[in-house]
Amino acid sequence: MPFAVLITPLFASVLSALKPDQILDNAGHLAIWVAAAMIFAECGLLLGFFLPGDSLLFVVGLFVGNGAIGTPLWATCILLFVAAFAGNLLGYWIGRRAGPTLFRREDSRIFKKKYIDHTEEFFNKYGAAAIILGRFIAIVRTFITVLAGAGKMDFRRYTLYSAIGAALWTVSLTVLGYLIGNVPVIKNNLEYAILLIVIVSIVPIVIHRLKARRDAGRTA
Repeated sequence: MPFAVLITPLFASVLSALKPDQILDNAGHLAIWVAAAMIFAECGLLLGFFLPGDSLLFVVGLFVGNGAIGTPLWATCILLFVAAFAGNLLGYWIGRRAGPTLFRREDSRIFKKKYIDHTEEFFNKYGAAAIILGRFIAIVRTFITVLAGAGKMDFRRYTLYSAIGAALWTVSLTVLGYLIGNVPVIKNNLEYAILLIVIVSIVPIVIHRLKARRDAGRTA
């Protein structure tokens, strides 16, 4: 079964249950800390792969722009960067300690071995640069940290690439939300904007998977 078929229903259910704007609204004055905790969980805890990372960052920027989050933009970006970077470090050590066990784990209702397999393909293709590129791809950004740890990637090199990726990911999407999130056409159609962000984040997965299937067919 194509990887896209597996993840599309998953994201549809996540989008309805984990709307970033509702989460932040419900969190009130703790919104920025809730956002940071969710970014940390998505980057460092395997079960955090379903959290709305890209769209959450965008909505955080939007909330900073309209004053719903009182933290200055620069401080918000630093906090989210630290959360993402710390999460990546945790993911690395989880992989270092428990990677082989995770690779042998059977499918459950939430965890699918295909998530690991596809991320491994991505990592093998792009090498260390995948730590940066994977930041912008849903699911991959969660599991690639574990793969790096399980593969015993040089920790200093991993730390450098993780810092670059965390900075590019958190700052770009948060600033984008700050700059355009309150434009009327986006603000009045926020659900569609969030859906578009989610789709964009999974498009590379679908393209990569289709290309792999095509190449495998040619080889056969």
